[in-house]
Amino acid sequence: DRRLICPSHPGFGQSALPDWVDHVDDIAHMYLELIDRFGLQTVDIIGCSLGGWITAEMITKSPERFGKVILVAPVGVKTGPPDKLDIPDLFTMAPADVPKIMFHDPAKFAPDFSKMSDEALAVMVRNRESLALLAWEPYMHNPKLPHRLHRVTSATLFLRGASDGLVSADYMASYARLVPGARVQTIAKAGHALTTEQPEAFASAVREFLAA
Repeated sequence: DRRLICPSHPGFGQSALPDWVDHVDDIAHMYLELIDRFGLQTVDIIGCSLGGWITAEMITKSPERFGKVILVAPVGVKTGPPDKLDIPDLFTMAPADVPKIMFHDPAKFAPDFSKMSDEALAVMVRNRESLALLAWEPYMHNPKLPHRLHRVTSATLFLRGASDGLVSADYMASYARLVPGARVQTIAKAGHALTTEQPEAFASAVREFLAA
């Protein structure tokens, strides 16, 4: 009952990465232009993880363009002490440990690298390389973003998997407090990749929020 536009982030999958793109803020501007090119005046928007950060940047730049906002386990702000990471360092973590923080049931959903095609492995490595380019320093946040989130005028829902080892409950609660009137909802039996582990519960939460 809705039209879904799902862009592939520059530098991820098989999407090209322009030379001038080196920050999440750049992608936020590209997506605002994409909305213009589609001729859309107001849209509802969903952003997951890094996409949640991109979304947060977008809704502070042009708050009047967005009806309702859903941020799914987003990164993008620094809420804890300066000498401690809010988000675990994915780039120093052993590959075998990553699924443990990404999934409620890593044995069921963790990728089997030995069975992946060369093309799929290349995409995975490219995604990791692009993530490092965009989010390495400062790690997983924009120091300016917390000072802009008060501009958000949309009804906003923060969603998180109860077993998310990347985005903690305290981190997301602190993030949500930066957005006027934001709500927080937790989905059981899901980790960071809650859209993969609990797609029906995720879709139900989204549809309920958009219809309210």
